This record gives sequence, structure tokens and C-alpha cells, in this order.
Amino acid sequence: MGKALLTGSFQLMKSINRSVILNIIREQGPISRAEIAKVTKLTPPTVSNLVKELLQADIIVERSLGESSGGRKPTMLTLNSSVFHVIGLDIGSHHLTTILADISGKLLKKETTPIPAKVTNEGLLDIMAEAILSIKKSRKIDENKIVGIGVAMHGIVDVEEGVSIFAPNLNLKDVPVKEFLENRFNMLVKVENDARAMSLGEQWFGNGTGVDSLVCINVGRGVGAGIIINGKLFHGQNSISGEIGHMVIDVNGPKCTCGNFGCLQTFSSGPAIVELVARELRLGLESNLHDKINGDFSKLSGEMIYEAALKGDLLSQNILSQAGRYLGIGLTNLIHIVNPKRIIIGGGVSNAREYILVNVKHTIAQRALTESAKETEILVSKFGEDASVMGAVALILAELFAARGNE
Repeated sequence: MGKALLTGSFQLMKSINRSVILNIIREQGPISRAEIAKVTKLTPPTVSNLVKELLQADIIVERSLGESSGGRKPTMLTLNSSVFHVIGLDIGSHHLTTILADISGKLLKKETTPIPAKVTNEGLLDIMAEAILSIKKSRKIDENKIVGIGVAMHGIVDVEEGVSIFAPNLNLKDVPVKEFLENRFNMLVKVENDARAMSLGEQWFGNGTGVDSLVCINVGRGVGAGIIINGKLFHGQNSISGEIGHMVIDVNGPKCTCGNFGCLQTFSSGPAIVELVARELRLGLESNLHDKINGDFSKLSGEMIYEAALKGDLLSQNILSQAGRYLGIGLTNLIHIVNPKRIIIGGGVSNAREYILVNVKHTIAQRALTESAKETEILVSKFGEDASVMGAVALILAELFAARGNE
């Protein structure tokens, strides 16, 4: 992050002691100055001076008086969440989701933009820029109060450089997202793999709050994971941690888009479920879906299969249940490697939770090594289809509240 981008309110927030104070206020507010000094071990004069600066910048505000312990009632401090904003983008296979949120993670505005089937690197960057401009215009906000832009991309991402190395569903390579958007908008930009962004969003705002050992699984067109260990997002040596969709489940299984055979995503992803159902329909198996598609298999979709399952279609129910069992095998392997406290499942396939979740849990209960491993918490994402874009917002907040830099 270049120093030229650390301007105004963001620069003020980023010093070490201010970040420490902001984090305490974010996590424990409303809170008094005296309590901040006690928690942070900073001297009361230091706390007082830093709080004064943050108040003058409208980053925090004074609220109602707290309880007295014998003397004057203390004034309580809280984040001025509604003043500062973050823009989050989730780059999907067919559309781009853009949201505007405040620094507490409250979603203020959401827009969706289609992505053309054969988009180029330059075309995608232009679409992203237009989406950002559109959501900025949709609300009357001070440009200087936007603290950053977070971007969640599927595929392989170079987090340090902010480059989408390979986005397989768009067939794009080496997209310079960070450089382009920082030059275009002159503000902080963070780029991350969508599943890892999702895990950060769940940790900050969702079903992973307060959990230091967490794995989030994004099951959509592919299967990816975001791994949090000791409260920190884990990237691995070459930024490919969490690519569990390419964990081989069956060496004799279907060929995957990566070139290998029998990867997890060939059994549990959205396209895999559609292909498996289509194969059974072509073989003539009985299903209500025959009437829905009338021989045109291009009409078949995951949503259609799920709706048919809810209406009692046995073929749809069986394929969804099978996808849940295979996902359960993959997650059992992950439990044996990482041993997280909690696993959160998101993405489009997780919408079929009645069939996916129960079979995931049953498979883990059958296959995990120990009783405690068998009881690993398995939850569905709090945010549904917005899990990754909320994670994109969390990317900026994690940078904003991190105690790094020099006083």
C-alpha cells in the first residue's frame, strides 16, 4: 500500500495506538476512556489525546454517560459507524455484486451488474469501475469518507500485488485489479480469493464471530475454502491454501476443469450436480424434471433441481444428498488436517441445506477419527449469496483496524 493512499481519516486511524483504541471501541463500545486505558495499558493522558483526535475527525463519538463507581459519571465512546463507508465487490462467474457498507458492516446499498460471457481483462476492470461509480452516486456520501474498496475474486489471487492470477470461470489471467482501482479511485484496495474473503466476513460479522479456528467453504460453481488459524487468515506459501475443490476424492472419477480426475468439485459443485442429474435424465430415470425441460438440457439448473427435490422428486433428492455426502468426505479430510472449531458452508449449493447439511454432518459423524472431531460445528453462512461480498468489506476493515504502522 503506497503512502500516497494513506490520506485523511484513514491515515489518522492507522497509527498503532489509534488502531488499538479503535479496535477496543469497536469490540467493547460504548466504553469509557478510563476503561480503554485499563484494557490497552496505555497511560490515561495518551488515551485522552488520541481520543480527542479521533473525536475531532468524527471517527468516534461520545454517547450517554456510563455508570458511576463513586465519582463523576464517565462519558462513553463508540464508533461513528454511519459516517465512514466501505465498498465491496464480489466478482462471480456471470455477474458482479457491489455493496456499500458502513464500518460496522451494515449493508446500505447493493447492486448487481452482468458480466459478458467472453469478457477481457480490460473489459472486466471497466465493469468494476462503472459499478463502483454507480454505487457511489446512489448515496449522497462524502468521497473522503470512503475508506477503501475490497474485492473478492474466485480462483487464484496474489494478495500482496492484488492481481487475479487465474479466474477459471471467466477464463482470465493476470488481471491487475489493485493497481487499476487504486489509480482510478485513489484509495486503498484489497483483493482476495472469494472463499478466503468469505471466511473473514463470517469472522467479523457472521457465524464465525469470536471463533479463532474457522473454515468457511464456498460451494458454488467450484468449491473453495477460507482457513482462519489463531484468528488469522491463512494463505499458504503460494496463495493457494483452501483449494479443497481440487482435493481428489476418487482417482477414477470425472475429469475436472483443472485437468485432474475425481476432484471434490466434480461431485459437489453446482455444475457437477446439474451434470449428474442431466446424465440420469438422459438414461431415462423417472423425474418430474423431464416435464420442466422437455428434452432441452440447457434449461436445467441447480435452482430447478432444488425446487424439484422440495416437491418430492426422488432423483433430485438423491443427487443433492450424494453431493452432501461427497462434501462431507472432503470436510472430514479437512478436519483431520486443520481440526477447526467450526466449519461454515456458503455459496449457491448451500441453499439446498435440507439435503446438503444433513448429509455432510452424517458423513463426518461416520468418518472422523475422534468423538470430538465428529462433533465439529457445521453451520450455514449467515449471509447466503452475499457471503463473499461481505467478506470483501471485511478485507478493508481488517486492514483499517489492524495495529500496524508507526506512531
